Amino acid sequence: MSRSYNTSTYGSVQPTINSLRQTTDGGILEDKTLITGAILALIIYIIVSYVRSPWRKLPPSPRRLPILGNTFQLLDKNWLLSKDCKESFKDVMHLDAAGTPTLIFNSFKSAFDVLEHRANSYSDRPQMIMAQKFLNKGVLMSLMNYDSRCRRMRRATQAALTKTAVLDYHSIQMKEATILTSAFLTNAPYHDWQKHFQRAGASVIMSILYDYPTITSEHDDAIEGIETYNTMMMRAAAPGSFLVELFPWMMYIPKRFAKWKREGEEKGEEHQKMFHGLLNRVKVDLISQANGGTTPSFSASLLQENDRNNLTELEMTFLAGMMYSAGAETTVTTLIWWTLAMIAFPEVQRRAQDELDAVVGRSRLPTFADAPHLPYVRAIVKEILRWRPVLPLGLPHVASEDGWYEGMFIPKGTMCMANMWHCNHDREVFGDDAHEFRPERFLNEKEELTLGPMEVNQEGHATYGFGRRACPGKHLANDALFIETARILWAMNLRRARDENGSELPLDTDSFVDCGVVVRPKPFDCKFTPRFPEVPSILAEERERCGV
Repeated sequence: MSRSYNTSTYGSVQPTINSLRQTTDGGILEDKTLITGAILALIIYIIVSYVRSPWRKLPPSPRRLPILGNTFQLLDKNWLLSKDCKESFKDVMHLDAAGTPTLIFNSFKSAFDVLEHRANSYSDRPQMIMAQKFLNKGVLMSLMNYDSRCRRMRRATQAALTKTAVLDYHSIQMKEATILTSAFLTNAPYHDWQKHFQRAGASVIMSILYDYPTITSEHDDAIEGIETYNTMMMRAAAPGSFLVELFPWMMYIPKRFAKWKREGEEKGEEHQKMFHGLLNRVKVDLISQANGGTTPSFSASLLQENDRNNLTELEMTFLAGMMYSAGAETTVTTLIWWTLAMIAFPEVQRRAQDELDAVVGRSRLPTFADAPHLPYVRAIVKEILRWRPVLPLGLPHVASEDGWYEGMFIPKGTMCMANMWHCNHDREVFGDDAHEFRPERFLNEKEELTLGPMEVNQEGHATYGFGRRACPGKHLANDALFIETARILWAMNLRRARDENGSELPLDTDSFVDCGVVVRPKPFDCKFTPRFPEVPSILAEERERCGV
């Protein structure tokens, strides 16, 4: 059967189809135009946003790895303190610490401008999970954000350690300096001298903090626990020392799968118990001596003034513990660097001894009363703190808001670190001889002690830090370093080790051992010998007078 079509009907439909086709093609064309325009607008927006983005104006940075960024550079002190780092990235350097923006200030001016002059916005701390949350129950003042609790604790610390308040501890410091100097009379082997600094550092700070009896041995059971705490803190406070600091999400790993978390909590409980026991001992002594005189101590001051300070028991417990960690390790390490300088630069040692002979004589030991008349001995202390800062990167600050410095963007949350090593060797401040050990840079034409070429908290160096996080115990540290170095130089000659042929062994004054947040010189040998025959008897008389 054949089919028939109505051609007239077909002819009438065709124009309609053609019309629809034209309409559809026009709509598609219009849609394509809109899509193309939207894509172009988005591209323009992205380009403009990129051009205008403050993140493009971060300081210069070394090449980074995926995910980890510049973490390995941040952990490499040899590179951070190197001349190459300073010359390659100039005053301010940006590092990406696994996603956390980090600025390193390599010049005195940049660190001072940001961390000192703008302390309002740069006084917080990064979250140090192991060191703060676990090992110190979240109440270690030096690692806190600069909040109301931190300010209360800092005010209490500063009140107890003013330049006037630390005068109460001079008798303790002189006694310990005498014991320390006497220890070098034992004619110990070249390599066996550092233990005396370790014992003295522990003993003097324990006496000042807790009115603790003199510690007679570096192996004393009383300080074993606190020295273990100190070692752990020096490691834990270094940025990136635990993976959880770089990847905070690890905090959510259950304890049964995270050995580090279990150990951290256990150690935190041990530390709280240890420091609370020491504080409670002082509290009992204060009650028993309520009707009589009390021996000054930092903990006693906290307890007696707590109506004003308004600190909790936990805050006082860890505040004193922090002072031990900060005071003992840094003082001991500074004395080790000082010893290296004395044998590396014997002309400095001789000049200091000549000054001591002229001012003090050889019939008695130097005292704090002699300090104003011993400018060169004091200049040596300033210079060793400048030349070899024991915390070369300090403790990191954190930006609490977005900011700018000389056209460079500082995002909120940025970790800001002053490279104390480069700040203290800044040629713009200390001259072309900034890398040399030269105590006379702190003396004027009249041989009087000066503040140095630039004043930072009246110290002339960056070692005690910047702004509201500067070291509150600097007066105590300066006094301890003066009296210990003065008495050692008065009594002893220090000389470097010799080989079997009697020739002096070479010294490395530039290399160091990374001990966490502190650095020490590479191990070296040193010999201490009495300067004149009366030294042993004068030291013995002084020890008898002090009752030790």
